[in-house]
Amino acid sequence: MDKSLQELADLLGGYVSGDPLIRIRGLGTLETAGEGEITFLANPKYAGKVATTRASAVVLSAGANSHGRHGIIVANPYLAFAKLLTLFTQRPRRATGIMKGAHVGEGVTMGEEISVHPGTVIGNGVKVGHRVTLHPNVTLYEGVTLGDDVTLHAGVSVREGCHIGNRVIIHNGTVIGSDGFGYAPEGNSWYKIPQIGCVVIEDDVEIGANVTVDRAALEVTRIGRGTKIDNLVQIAHNCVIGEDCVIVAQAGIAGSARLGNHVTLGGQVAIVGHITVGDNAMISGQSGVMGNVAAGEILSGTPAIPHHARLRSAAIFPHLPEMRKTLNRLGVRVSKVEEEVVHARREIPGRET
Repeated sequence: MDKSLQELADLLGGYVSGDPLIRIRGLGTLETAGEGEITFLANPKYAGKVATTRASAVVLSAGANSHGRHGIIVANPYLAFAKLLTLFTQRPRRATGIMKGAHVGEGVTMGEEISVHPGTVIGNGVKVGHRVTLHPNVTLYEGVTLGDDVTLHAGVSVREGCHIGNRVIIHNGTVIGSDGFGYAPEGNSWYKIPQIGCVVIEDDVEIGANVTVDRAALEVTRIGRGTKIDNLVQIAHNCVIGEDCVIVAQAGIAGSARLGNHVTLGGQVAIVGHITVGDNAMISGQSGVMGNVAAGEILSGTPAIPHHARLRSAAIFPHLPEMRKTLNRLGVRVSKVEEEVVHARREIPGRET
């Protein structure tokens, strides 16, 4: 692919600084891009590299120093570069149909332009939308529904009765609709509680590799529209995740927790069950959330507390050993003063201690 700088600026909704006729055929970083390629500057701390890059053009924000380079000025260079990556790397989809080695059950409904790779198993009564791609060894249990433009990568399993919306991408090894972790005590043993609900994945969700989303005990575990889930995340039964959330790797969300819209969970965050996290809340990595979180709050630590308070506490931690010694010394001095006061009172005639 070969595009002029002006064509790219029009696509991105920006404007050209320099020669609009320069041709661009690829992309690269500030360090690796060469002639005929475009790069971007999103983080100001790398601004000095614009002067030394060998790229033919740079995507910049207004006010950034272009050091005389040809460029495209946009409001959000990071987003603009993501769109350029899509433009230059996306290949036309080619439907292969149902390939040899795939198994399709009874009563299955298939849309147009599908690709079903070898090793895939599609259970009875499954409904598959248009332009769906099922990579090798995908398993769809009985009664699963897939929307249009869904991509399930190798080894994905979707359990019985689960629903996946349009334009959903699920990466390798993820399990949707595994049994929720529910057991009732029976003497010294445990009685399994049947998990008869399902999972609903709404439109435009992307789920990483080796994620588990458990089916609800009775109702629905729901992942809201546009939410992005990283690798190795656990979402337990009956959880409701709002729209446009970001959940980073190794986070764990216990049963019946509810996340609002646009919530961000950092890596290894733990959310206890039956709590609510409000819209636009942000929880930093390795935090443990033990109670409800108000909308817009920023928390960190275990137990999670407001992030600014955690930073103040963290500044004190290195000084705790010396502070303990100081307190011990003060305790000794106070005890001596108290003894002296008691002794002095005893020496005053007619004064009781």
